[in-house]
Amino acid sequence: MKHITMLLSGFVALVMSANGAVIIDGQIVGAEQYPGTERTYQVSVPDQYDGIHPACLYVGLDGQLCNAVAVMDSLMAAGKMPVTIGVFLQPGVIKDAQGRVVRYNRSNEFDATDDHFARFIEAELLPAVEKLVTPDGRRVRLSPDGNDHMIFGLSSGGIAAFVAGWHRPDLFSRVFSGVGTFVTMRGGNDLQMFVRKSEPRALKICLQDGTEDVWNPIFGHWYEGNRMLATALDFAGYETKYDWSDCGHGVKHASEIFAEVMEWMWQGYPARISKGQTQNGLLAEILVPGSEWEMCDDDDVNCVWNMDYAYYPDSTFRVEFLSPSNGNWLWQSTRLPDGTYGNSQRFYYLHSYDNAPVDISDMAFDAAGYLYVLTSAGIQICDQNGRVRGIVDAPSCDCVEQCCIAIADGAIVVSSATGMWRRAFNVKPPEPGVTPKSQGQG
Repeated sequence: MKHITMLLSGFVALVMSANGAVIIDGQIVGAEQYPGTERTYQVSVPDQYDGIHPACLYVGLDGQLCNAVAVMDSLMAAGKMPVTIGVFLQPGVIKDAQGRVVRYNRSNEFDATDDHFARFIEAELLPAVEKLVTPDGRRVRLSPDGNDHMIFGLSSGGIAAFVAGWHRPDLFSRVFSGVGTFVTMRGGNDLQMFVRKSEPRALKICLQDGTEDVWNPIFGHWYEGNRMLATALDFAGYETKYDWSDCGHGVKHASEIFAEVMEWMWQGYPARISKGQTQNGLLAEILVPGSEWEMCDDDDVNCVWNMDYAYYPDSTFRVEFLSPSNGNWLWQSTRLPDGTYGNSQRFYYLHSYDNAPVDISDMAFDAAGYLYVLTSAGIQICDQNGRVRGIVDAPSCDCVEQCCIAIADGAIVVSSATGMWRRAFNVKPPEPGVTPKSQGQG
């Protein structure tokens, strides 16, 4: 077996030939997203890849599991999946001057529920991979289309795979999560709530777990967490595949079904994965099929901006965000007989990822009395009793703190430092002095 050592942009790669593919070993030292960490990865380049046409992408967490390279080679040879380059990533560690590990970063990276890990993959891992060249001169070229990308992980890697796809379906539209940790480690138990309340995303998802999977009962029941996420995915209309075989926490059963899952994952390709139809009544009512955020001109906007307070249409109360020290709460004050506002209570509770305080920018009411709050976790829509009923994606603004939101006739409009955005929704602006129909205390 021939070994070739190359120095590429600050990391060392080792190349060898095995299993019908070229395997490249690489290392990233000093990641920007996770300062001080270093990690290894492998890249498998199949024989079918010509070095000219960009290949599909498979990212496997915790390295090469489930005999992935051989399985993919077999499926590609049979025409059951497209030409795919595999990237097998290990979690980061931090070492001292003597080379001893002083921090294992796996749970910090994999169990987190925000988009941090996806940003690392996009900004640091994949650019490093695309600098590689095989010994026969084929430069690694990856398709930029998330519809051509799949990610797989096991245990903490399982939740990491799901979260990467959840936050960035434009980066990974195909997700396989085995024995995922959707439990109370770093907020993974809240993901089923986000699935139920958020507008559907273009994702194809497989979950695998077994009834005997209680890896650590301190954090919860792995199998129950996976089943709760599955019912949420069904409620929200996702294309899914589940395997609930009687097994414990490990790689064995995922390995047994890996080829079957991979074939299912790529069935119908290159047709695009589409968004499903949610059973969330509020979202089903306000979402306009096919609508996306678009830049618009100031002259196109005919609405009122709310900067400090959001006033209920009939002004019987107002809502404000007092300070970050109040966490994810918005406060409501009712109008007193003298025209001032009092009886202040924390009232509207907002959601956030990773158990972190949510960043709140602006808010506005619609004609039905729903409160739309522009946050770092999307536009959260609260009912009259202060509960988030739906979450829709916000436009890709540079900084949520510099944005404001308004309800127009048939649209939501967001103003940011980079311009004005509009998206069609089945909404109506409030009519001053008109009291919305009561939603009761339900």
